Amino acid sequence: MRMGKGGDDQQVHKKVVFGTWVAMAMVVVELGLNIGGVRGEPQVPCYFIFGDSLVDNGNNNNIASLARANYLPYGIDFSQGPTGRFTNGKTTVDVISQLLGFDNYIPAYATASGDQILQGVNYASAAAGIREETGRQLGGRIPFSGQVNNYKTTVSQLVNLLGDQDSATSYLSKCIYSIGLGSNDYLNNYFMPLYYTSGLRYTPSQFADVLIQEYTQQLESLYDNGARKFVLIGVGQIGCSPNELANRSPDGRTCDDNINSANRIFNSKLKSLVDQSNDQFQDAHFIYINAYDIFQDMLDNPSNYGFRVTNAGCCGVGRNNGQITCLPLQTPCPNRNEYLFWDAYHPTEAANIVIGTRSYRAQSSSDAYPYDIQQLAQV
Repeated sequence: MRMGKGGDDQQVHKKVVFGTWVAMAMVVVELGLNIGGVRGEPQVPCYFIFGDSLVDNGNNNNIASLARANYLPYGIDFSQGPTGRFTNGKTTVDVISQLLGFDNYIPAYATASGDQILQGVNYASAAAGIREETGRQLGGRIPFSGQVNNYKTTVSQLVNLLGDQDSATSYLSKCIYSIGLGSNDYLNNYFMPLYYTSGLRYTPSQFADVLIQEYTQQLESLYDNGARKFVLIGVGQIGCSPNELANRSPDGRTCDDNINSANRIFNSKLKSLVDQSNDQFQDAHFIYINAYDIFQDMLDNPSNYGFRVTNAGCCGVGRNNGQITCLPLQTPCPNRNEYLFWDAYHPTEAANIVIGTRSYRAQSSSDAYPYDIQQLAQV
């Protein structure tokens, strides 16, 4: 059917709206606006990050691991080039750190030194999980417990920098602690029966209970070492990643709900942990970020965010560009802002901007519970 003038106008209007949300979010992030709209001191003195390849910024670069991203085209759109970030540009925590008002990105534990640690440290490690064995088939990685141990080392360094334990305790109580782990416990453990027996030994609900129990132990350790403002980030739709679509989806578009259902069970228990922790630790504050539904919104309404491709990686090999992840010096797609996924597993910078911005300042009431990072910074 030939489209008339009214249809043309609708198409023009759609293209105008097409990338408006992401464009506006990018402007806000680049300006690093604080609550009052004028750049000043950071809203919190420091920002500590625990996680996996979604937020790793170089901790795996010099360890014996297949999970590394310190080569082009990773970082092709990042000001510092390839740093070990598993995307073309910024990660979600890069976005959040800018929105919190930090002048510089939070340094990786592997390279942080001296006064740098006063603004916080990123301990995230690609292939890491909540469980110790998660990701072992990929080689070296730093699991949640190891990241917490590295944080304890940082605390000792901060005590020396600030002069005494009381000063460090007061300082750390004002900082934000972001925890985003669990994805690899499903991707590189529970749903990988050739390497792991967890999928045979536990139902999805039982496995989530095991993960939450171990997760809770690490939260308590962080609390015992000064943490008071916690951001617990839910797991996204692993069953919708290009890798899972390539390997499990008959049509290359339908997500694997066996995986996603397990992810939802974990997220439900993680959100409950926020309530339990807020009751248990009266002088601390815990919030939950609903990354799953934020991602679902981008899948359901891609044009609202400027996305045209949601089922394939911008860089990769094979079906959905997801059977083999982005290779060294491979030429990625040119229209990266129109792709939801950068490679077989990880979002593009454009998607990270949406997730980071909505984590910091909730767009929907379901984005954060009981409130968002912006409010957490103020308590």
